[in-house]
Amino acid sequence: MNDKAEKGAMQVDVQLVRDLAALLDDTNLTEIEVEDGDRKIRVARKVGGGNGIAYAPAPFAAAPVAAPAPAAAAPAETAAPAAAVNAVRSPIVGTAYLAAEPGAAPFAPIGSTVKAGDTVLIVEAMKVMNAITAPNAGTVKAVLVDNGQPVEYDQPLIVIE
Repeated sequence: MNDKAEKGAMQVDVQLVRDLAALLDDTNLTEIEVEDGDRKIRVARKVGGGNGIAYAPAPFAAAPVAAPAPAAAAPAETAAPAAAVNAVRSPIVGTAYLAAEPGAAPFAPIGSTVKAGDTVLIVEAMKVMNAITAPNAGTVKAVLVDNGQPVEYDQPLIVIE
């Protein structure tokens, strides 16, 4: 075994970096960061003057010794994967909104019936409101985010069956 493998050197998934770069182009975002366990990859576009895209693995720190918050969050995470099988996932990093404006009725409350293409929530990213639509017709079984909650790329948002 070589020294890098013994020290746990990060293996960069080149295809993932290319897919993230394509996602930047598709969504007009300037940067995106993906976290998978101890590995974090950040892809950023140069702003104001070039079309080049900079690729850089973001540094990461060891987990804090005393971490009571992640232990409290663990039950919610264990319940989410079962419900996330048919979940609509966030295509971008941003803030989720369940209604068109404060005080308005939610787009798709639990138990409501939606058609393919119906807006089920909005994810705001960089002051742009992105409508998240139902990929298929069905009934809303679960809403996995709260109104105004920050969301990550590929995070399950709402379950439609």
